[in-house]
Amino acid sequence: MKPSNLQQRRRRQVRIRAKISGTAARPRLSVHRSLKSIYAQLIDDTTGKVLASSSSVKEKKGSGVELAKKIGLELAKKAKAKKITACVFDRSGYLYHGRVKSLAEGAREGGLKF
Repeated sequence: MKPSNLQQRRRRQVRIRAKISGTAARPRLSVHRSLKSIYAQLIDDTTGKVLASSSSVKEKKGSGVELAKKIGLELAKKAKAKKITACVFDRSGYLYHGRVKSLAEGAREGGLKF
């Protein structure tokens, strides 16, 4: 029996998370994408705390890719306010294209390095 798309994504997610983790100096930029929205968080895995977060739940102007770029820029601005310049990108098992790629590009434009 073939595993479902969700099971395959979870396997990719576990494989990725085994290799990367975030620290206070270089947090993990975790991306979650739903059908309607996209969410991004900067997480310090040593303490288990979210340092900054941003989502497209309240912003509904524009297409999904444009919104994702705005969310990336917004997260980078919040990170700069907390003096965070570098992070580790965690795509959470999603393919690196479309909204996930747009969010990453927006975060890079905003000044985050990864």
